Amino acid sequence: MDPTLDVELALLAAGATCVIGCDEVGRGALAGPVGVGVAVVDASATPFPAGLRDSKMLSQPRRELLAPLAVAWALHSAVGLASAQEVDELGIIAALGLAGKRALSRLHAAGVDITGGVVLLDGNDDWLNKAMVTPLNVVTRIRADQDCASVAAASVIAKVHRDALMIEADAVTPGYEWAGNKGYGSAAHMGAIALLGPTVLHRRSWLKITA
Repeated sequence: MDPTLDVELALLAAGATCVIGCDEVGRGALAGPVGVGVAVVDASATPFPAGLRDSKMLSQPRRELLAPLAVAWALHSAVGLASAQEVDELGIIAALGLAGKRALSRLHAAGVDITGGVVLLDGNDDWLNKAMVTPLNVVTRIRADQDCASVAAASVIAKVHRDALMIEADAVTPGYEWAGNKGYGSAAHMGAIALLGPTVLHRRSWLKITA
């Protein structure tokens, strides 16, 4: 099923100044940052790019093609990151919140009305407000990344951004095949950790093998 703007338009009709689609990437990876993407739409939203889907439903070439189109379509977009060290120190839920807070800070700096808007968050757990000093209007929705165009856009933008970081990291620290596995626990990645040991990009608290 294709995403729509039905949920976003309903939230706007109910009084939100804007809707901020929000999704995370890299949550289950063993290496690299966790990322949170945000994509803003308001009542002026135009039809979203053809073929836009949840990033997990797209091939890497399709994601890379769609990401700049999603950036151009959204009123504003941003990606916030939390490092592997922050995941180790804070735990994954708090790290997600920190990454989300950083993404929203970029939107705020761009002039987005964060407090007057609604954050449409994929899933059923509001991990975002746990990191905020002032609570935001967050609406959680299971499968929002599949059903809601703003969240699908955030998903694609964040996924392509994080993938690019892992491809760059693979060139700097070869051997772990991050260009292919993007930090997730593939057999080749696990074998490399056993052989070479963890790096600064690894979430050491997640590894059974420690240095």
